[in-house]
Amino acid sequence: MIKTESKYYIYDKPKKINVKYIVKQIIYTIQNILYGLYMKTIFVNLGEKKYKVSICAIFKNEGKYLREWIEFHRIIGIEHFYLYNNNSDDNYETVIEDYIKLGIVTLIQWPKNQAQMEAYTDCIKKYAKETTWLGFIDIDEFVVPIKYDSIEEFLNQFRNRPSVKINWNVFGTSGLMDREADTLVVESFIVCWGKIDEVGKCFYNTAFGFEPNCLKNKTFHHNLWGTWKNHNLPPVNCFGHLCNGYERADSGEFPIVINHYFTKSYQEYIDKAGKGDVYFADNPHNLEYFYRHEKLCSKTDYHAYKYLIQLKRAMEGFR
Repeated sequence: MIKTESKYYIYDKPKKINVKYIVKQIIYTIQNILYGLYMKTIFVNLGEKKYKVSICAIFKNEGKYLREWIEFHRIIGIEHFYLYNNNSDDNYETVIEDYIKLGIVTLIQWPKNQAQMEAYTDCIKKYAKETTWLGFIDIDEFVVPIKYDSIEEFLNQFRNRPSVKINWNVFGTSGLMDREADTLVVESFIVCWGKIDEVGKCFYNTAFGFEPNCLKNKTFHHNLWGTWKNHNLPPVNCFGHLCNGYERADSGEFPIVINHYFTKSYQEYIDKAGKGDVYFADNPHNLEYFYRHEKLCSKTDYHAYKYLIQLKRAMEGFR
């Protein structure tokens, strides 16, 4: 039997449900219990760093989205942004120059192709000493605390975990062929998948080590394994459960998500597909890919709206 979703997740890839799958689920359950017990023996001193929570992102020609993205994340508690420019030729410098002057943004020029993981590794090596938590997300992703007032409040419960994966809540076009330039992303798009995506992005606890050559860290923005006394340790999800190929949710009420505005409007998706991808040499974002994701959109979600007035005021220059 092939399943494309579980009670709470939509799978990134269909899963074949057989005896092997069931055995792996049993093993996962045991590993999850043992992992929790082991992590209770670890005392982590987070120390005092310049920033509590920061984000690293790599971008190309995202100038028209950067200000909303930065201001939204400042509202939910992100203190600093390490932005890697990947050959942009738009107005991004004009957009972020004031943030750089204020010490909110560190800009790094990164003129390499398909070098997303290299950029993230560079950020850890150079800047992990400055921040307690370091998240790795894209400019079309917005962290939305649902049961918390801030990202820091959420992360504080995972002080002795190497990283925390926050799952995607994937949005489609909401029926928009195109969109006015002065409208907000988080206001314009409200129709999302019927369930949470099993895929997400990680916030790394910099009190733990990081080994980029660990095989588990091939795409570590999705599943970042940290190190502690030469042991490689996997991330946990927002419920505190082990992320190791199989994971579970306690309910469909996720306490925090990453709103992934995967397409935005139809025209924005076409424009995005045309500029290439920072990870894939052969960009998979074609029309077939678009329609497959669009057809999964079946419910509305307004959780980002609780920050909307603050965001609009910030965009107008008031904080």
